[in-house]
Amino acid sequence: MYMQIDPLEAWERLRSSRASRPGRASGGARAKTYSTALEQAQQMLRAAEAVGPQTRPLLVFYGLSQAGRAIAAAAVGLRGEDWNLLAHGIHVTGYHKDFADIEIRTDPAGSSGSFVRLSELLESPVWGGTPAVRLEDVWDALPVNLQYPLSTRDRLTPLYAASEIGSEDHPLLTVEIGDIPDHVVDAGTRQALDGYLAAYPGTAGRDSFVFRTAAGEEVPRYERHLPNAGWLSVHWEMPAESRSAQDRLERLRAMTRGYAGHRYFFPAPAGLSRELHSLMAWWVLLYALSMLARYQPAQWANHINVDSSRHAVPIEKVLEQAMHHLPTLIADTIEEVATWP
Repeated sequence: MYMQIDPLEAWERLRSSRASRPGRASGGARAKTYSTALEQAQQMLRAAEAVGPQTRPLLVFYGLSQAGRAIAAAAVGLRGEDWNLLAHGIHVTGYHKDFADIEIRTDPAGSSGSFVRLSELLESPVWGGTPAVRLEDVWDALPVNLQYPLSTRDRLTPLYAASEIGSEDHPLLTVEIGDIPDHVVDAGTRQALDGYLAAYPGTAGRDSFVFRTAAGEEVPRYERHLPNAGWLSVHWEMPAESRSAQDRLERLRAMTRGYAGHRYFFPAPAGLSRELHSLMAWWVLLYALSMLARYQPAQWANHINVDSSRHAVPIEKVLEQAMHHLPTLIADTIEEVATWP
């Protein structure tokens, strides 16, 4: 699913917000941190445009990290000194493994690291003390990587959620789910669909789907126009007292997460009970790449060598997309946390 992203417009939004700072960044130390951290984030991300993949992940990650401080400063849900982020709160191991199998762990819930504090603010999981999350699982959770697999494994990638809510009351919320992979569509069974969607917490409670009859059995009626881009209409039954257009819209928003103006069902990485907020998925990925580049430069050079590494071009592409997408995601996240009641 293609999307239009305008990083220049996003930076305009962010720079304009510094004259009328949102949420709890309206005054004091939080105001100073908000403006300074956003300026640092913009300078780092712009500086990243001038360098190659050897050093780009360092600048992109630390640009995002500084933006995280601005997000925390604006957040109405962070009181006292909780907005003042300390340390990283996330760790990378398994550098000796295949690139896709590099392992990421976080500090425990309730700790003060940046990743943990922001994840809890955004209702995104942390996994301190539980098995590590694989780099590939986080890579696949970002819409920008749909066309860039790291391995030949069956993938869990974001599912586009499109719905024409309309203005009339209706007993069903109907969502057109897109980007269903070929192996699910080709299987063509209810069991294959249910098994695949089990990894997507937002799809729980679905009532039915548009079907066709094959050998006396009701099976999903997919539409497919491109490889790994199957579509299916799925229905959720609404409570009798909550069937208005606004009720259905609110349920859709509760089931999905936003990404640059679009809605998606995101997969939960193996071992986690829910999906990552998109900003935190970017955080995990860019932190891992920056740690590789900084502390394992020889291995990083191997990964980005286009003459020998199958991962080199996907890595180049994801770093380019990070510079393009992050300003919009940062601006959207600030609006999200600064306007909560």
